[in-house]
Amino acid sequence: MPRPLASFAVVVLVAACSSSPAPPPAPGPGAGAPPAPPRPAAPASSVASASEAGPPVARVLEVRDRYFGAEIVDPYRWMETDSPDYAAWMKGQADHTRRTLDARPGRAELLARVQQLDNAAPRVTNVQRWGGKIFSLEAEPGKDNYKLYVRSGLGAAKRLLVDPEALTRDGKHFSIDYYVPSEDGRLVAVGISPSGSEMSVIHVIETATGKELPDVIDRARYAGVSWLDGRSFLYKRDRALPPDAPATERFTKARVHLHVLGADPEKDEPVFGYGVAPDIAVPEEGFPTVQAPPGSPYVFAMIEHGVQPEISLYVAPRRALSGAKTPWRKLVEPKDGVVGYEVRGDDLFLLGHHGAPRRKIVRTSLTRPDLGGAAAIVPEGEAVITWFGAAKDALYVRKLDGGVGRLFRVPFAGGAAVPVEPLVEGSVRGFFVEPRTPGALFRLDSWTASTRLFTFDPAKKKAELTDVIPPSPVVFEGIVSTEVKAKSADGTMVPLSIVHRRDVPRDGSSPAYLNGYGAYGSSYEPSFEPMLLAWLERGGIAAYCHPRGGGEYGEDWHRAGKLGTKTNTIDDFLACARYLVDEKLTSPPRLAGQGTSAGGIMVGGAIVRRPDLFGAAVIRVGMVNALRFEQIPIGPFNTGEFGAVATREGFEMLLAIDAYHKVKEGGAYPAVLLTTGITDPRVSPWQMAKMAARLQAATASDRPVLLRVDYGSGHGQGSTKTQREEELADIFTFLLWQAGAR
Repeated sequence: MPRPLASFAVVVLVAACSSSPAPPPAPGPGAGAPPAPPRPAAPASSVASASEAGPPVARVLEVRDRYFGAEIVDPYRWMETDSPDYAAWMKGQADHTRRTLDARPGRAELLARVQQLDNAAPRVTNVQRWGGKIFSLEAEPGKDNYKLYVRSGLGAAKRLLVDPEALTRDGKHFSIDYYVPSEDGRLVAVGISPSGSEMSVIHVIETATGKELPDVIDRARYAGVSWLDGRSFLYKRDRALPPDAPATERFTKARVHLHVLGADPEKDEPVFGYGVAPDIAVPEEGFPTVQAPPGSPYVFAMIEHGVQPEISLYVAPRRALSGAKTPWRKLVEPKDGVVGYEVRGDDLFLLGHHGAPRRKIVRTSLTRPDLGGAAAIVPEGEAVITWFGAAKDALYVRKLDGGVGRLFRVPFAGGAAVPVEPLVEGSVRGFFVEPRTPGALFRLDSWTASTRLFTFDPAKKKAELTDVIPPSPVVFEGIVSTEVKAKSADGTMVPLSIVHRRDVPRDGSSPAYLNGYGAYGSSYEPSFEPMLLAWLERGGIAAYCHPRGGGEYGEDWHRAGKLGTKTNTIDDFLACARYLVDEKLTSPPRLAGQGTSAGGIMVGGAIVRRPDLFGAAVIRVGMVNALRFEQIPIGPFNTGEFGAVATREGFEMLLAIDAYHKVKEGGAYPAVLLTTGITDPRVSPWQMAKMAARLQAATASDRPVLLRVDYGSGHGQGSTKTQREEELADIFTFLLWQAGAR
């Protein structure tokens, strides 16, 4: 099933340790008057005589906004606009953090250990099978980036196809953002971008020779490439904007184009998207894509509405694809609760949550669609249906059951869902099917055992291990994982995963970090990370909270942690923190909270609400200044998840989860490490910068507040192995230091 682009963008944000200026302030919605003029309250330079022992001090330049009668004071709004002062302050913060962490005893040894573990075996991801060929992204030991490889089949030797390191110049590294082979595997479209910017440029490679064709297409971020035949493909392209365009316009008004190999991309005809078809209203913040399923006489146009999972879906005959004149026919709209689809002949299979919070799969006819009378092929059950795909022989359905992913085979006509049983215990993290090949490839993961890739052959009725992902020599000897539940403030029981050495004492003396996310309906699932052993073998505990806002228990669990219920996510995280302390696995001075991206709402909210419960916190590329979310590049797409300041209700929702505005003068805050990448295309670096400045100015504790800035990375996607290793060594060093470990 074509995976929605925005959903993919969300999922990749969850990785814990693997991943332009805003316009001037606008009048406060509902206030009827612009903010008061900025009022200087510090020396003119933003770097105000910082002592050698401390970070540079940020100047205060207050902006006062009025929202529905409430006055909000923002002392660091000036950071939202690039300026020499801001650049100098950021560089001073980065240098101070680098000096501080490099000076910590044991940091060099930790980095060496992390690098050793990371390079113990190849890292393999995104395995696909097209035209009998096996494609994969792999990072070899000692190499710094993922490269695209191809095999003539399972068990065959791999051959290098695309090496993004060959593009490295002027200190900028390049990374593969995505790749899409043609149906016969003869060609592959590869999206490549510099410095983790995710600003992909499409290159087309001939598989047999590795030769690059002259077709190069920029502005192809998450392009949703779909090959129409062996000589043309469909792709989403962002608008060409001037350099000074507002960041919030960067990804709006996108269109899907048809490219014929050898043609000038600037003349590619749009076939769907914003303003293309006069009778189809694609919103400015819509993510349009067009897919041509292999062997199908139809093409499907899909609109994702911001980050909400529910889609709009249209269909047209493949032969009638003709630019703006394509006769699109609507099949589904967001109110139908559909989140994905598959097609086989004239049968349309829909995955959705309408009347089924844990999702169901139904079948209807493409020629005479009837959603109300659609037959249930996979009814709702206790387990959550996360995804499905159509192979040649059957549907393959992934379910999440108590935090464990399982794969099932379901006949196209319906019937019993037969489990695909792997040879070993684990959780099915991802799978791949395509409509011209029977069976499936699937990845098996766990907290404590090496990731492996299996193939399921329906003729043999069994799953077999492949050598595409070799076993890691890193063994978590003596490491155990447990699944428990913590009681939240309203009595809700929240799942909590805990990984630690079997011999950790139950006296509160162990350092622990509690990770979580809790947004967009995304789930935190078991994943084997060899580098984690550097923390565990030092007596550290790794815990993973599964708060509301995630998808562990379906759409109801998601909706219980979004918009007006988003504070439940923070409540649940605090409940998991209390569990670790109450069970004497750790104690507040040794407990750290950690969150990435939207997880910054959760961790930021936790430390400003209960600073006494944590000795430290790590917020990675985080969202913390909720009232200004709409000014970051992905902000306009997120209003359905968090709210918008244009209404009183939306303002109150955002203020309730705005950690930046809840920092109190004289609060005894824990130590905080905030990280950002200067090319981050999703969460602007000023979100972390403003939070760092506010905490440094307000805290009454002697705990450090450090801002780590990576000038060669973005949101984490596209970072090199070295960048990930350095960041993880810094995080572990910081946490062990604050926990008093040696």
